[in-house]
Amino acid sequence: MARATSKRPKSQRRKSKPGHVPVLEKKLSEIRPAPENDDIYGVIDPDDPEIIALAESITEHGLREPIVVSEDGYILSGHRRYAAATRLGLNNVPCRVESIRRTDDIDRFVLLLREYNRQRDKSLSVKLREELVNANPTESHRALSQYRDDLSIVDTAAFVIDGYKHRCQISGAKLPMLEAVLKVINDRRQFWPLSDRGIHYGLLNDPPLKHASKPNSRYNNTTKSYKSLVDLLTRARLTGQIPWNAIADVTRPVTTWKVYPDPRRFIRQEIDTFLKGYYRDLMQSQPHHIEIICEKNTVEPILRPIAGEFTLPLTSGRGYCSLPPRYEIAQRYRRSGKNKLILLIASDFDPDGDQIAHSFARSMRDDFGIDNIHPIKAALTAEQVAEHELPPMMTAKTTSVNYDRFVEQHGDDTVFELEALDPSDLQTILTEAIESVIDIDLYNAEVEAEANDAAFLDGVRNTVHEALKSMDWEQGE
Repeated sequence: MARATSKRPKSQRRKSKPGHVPVLEKKLSEIRPAPENDDIYGVIDPDDPEIIALAESITEHGLREPIVVSEDGYILSGHRRYAAATRLGLNNVPCRVESIRRTDDIDRFVLLLREYNRQRDKSLSVKLREELVNANPTESHRALSQYRDDLSIVDTAAFVIDGYKHRCQISGAKLPMLEAVLKVINDRRQFWPLSDRGIHYGLLNDPPLKHASKPNSRYNNTTKSYKSLVDLLTRARLTGQIPWNAIADVTRPVTTWKVYPDPRRFIRQEIDTFLKGYYRDLMQSQPHHIEIICEKNTVEPILRPIAGEFTLPLTSGRGYCSLPPRYEIAQRYRRSGKNKLILLIASDFDPDGDQIAHSFARSMRDDFGIDNIHPIKAALTAEQVAEHELPPMMTAKTTSVNYDRFVEQHGDDTVFELEALDPSDLQTILTEAIESVIDIDLYNAEVEAEANDAAFLDGVRNTVHEALKSMDWEQGE
């Protein structure tokens, strides 16, 4: 079979516009692919259907776009055309020669190679490798370091640490109480991290001796016992007898930053967790907008799983809730377009906790103009106190401005905290309160739809995951 040739004689030069590099015919054997093209754009397969189609087009219409090469014959633009021409066995091809030699200035050659290929439709991995060519590691790191330095400037003198504090060891006399504490912590493992207050109420179910040799030191619901517990919890964590992650103080939040040793670890994590944070709005078909309000942060971790199960907003007010969270609730209600706002409120059974529920609902009505509001005291109520036989916290503070109203309504000044409820009981109470105000059939239909959503997302994630795994994420040296 005769070898195909270009449609133009070897010596013919094409006319070029003023200011443009002239086009001339060069032997195919005199030009060669740039090795860097494989690194950036991937190795070209001569049997690729697109290369075959391009070869067929060249056979029918000729090579319409010249190949751009350097003075020493390396291709800057046209590697696919070169592969098609090689497949056809062409002797000569039209070329434009840039005034650069790859062997003299490899860095400039690679940048020019990238610029010639800017207009191509490229994959994500190709675009990433293009940008890595343009990135200057020295300048990028300098800018990153400067940014960190600007944020971390410390121009204040440190103070001298005075004195020493030596904590007492846990004596044998404290072991019965420590064992009781460990039992409460282990029994409530699913609710970790616990609060000191939650452990306190757990001990009241079977009060231990605070001191093994003192029969009258039985643990009770007093400030003195509570302080003894806090001290024991502190020492037991420092000695490793209680895991650090078993207890947390949610009233004192800590902010940390998730950092990585290099981009590869970050990319790998992002790939592994891709599309796994999806929540369907399970309340979208409900006739009413529902919000959960919690008086204190210490029980918020207990209520959060139930709120998540129903995808309901949960606001922890830490007492009388400040104005911004109430504003956000009003905004969510209005965006929902629903007719009624239902508030499920969890607060202590004491003068202030009782008033917190009323104050919150009143504010939503009077401050934010929400007239169609349905507030419910989900917990803690007098009926729940009796049903669960809760230990009282103490008597109500007579100094509370709500004291008289509370005693008049309930006929007693004994008060109870949310933490007095077993965590599982509190979760059950909230679940029942939610189910009493929603359409269960509509909710179940949304749960079923979420299962279909999950299957769809799995398909998308697997497809993208496989594509991303095939990419070479190695950083350049």
